[in-house]
Amino acid sequence: MKITLEEANRIAKGALAEAVARNIKINVAVCDVGGRLVAFQRMDDAMWAGAYGSQGKAVASASFGVPSGNLAERAEHPTFRAIREHEGNHMIFGQGAVPILRSGVVIGACGVGGGTGQEDEDCARAGVELL
Repeated sequence: MKITLEEANRIAKGALAEAVARNIKINVAVCDVGGRLVAFQRMDDAMWAGAYGSQGKAVASASFGVPSGNLAERAEHPTFRAIREHEGNHMIFGQGAVPILRSGVVIGACGVGGGTGQEDEDCARAGVELL
């Protein structure tokens, strides 16, 4: 199973709509299960660093199949540090991304950067719920 470009764009659109409703500016990244970027959107005036944050959180969520915030407590565990280092240091173990599941199988993740961790996660979840 894989995520299609059409699905990734639908998810990104939903995350952006939630950000508009909350009056925040975000970056949204949708990746496949391997952490490869499928779709990316950056709102006008969203902070540029959020582009990296959204992608890093999405990679972490897709890799472990859980919301990226659930990984924060384990970020400094030697095994998690080693995984992140060997993967290329793209993962961010902070709140703001949720996995995308199809029939209980992880097919990717949506990560958001630009708001608080909770706002980012809520926007990501709103996008994923459109699938």
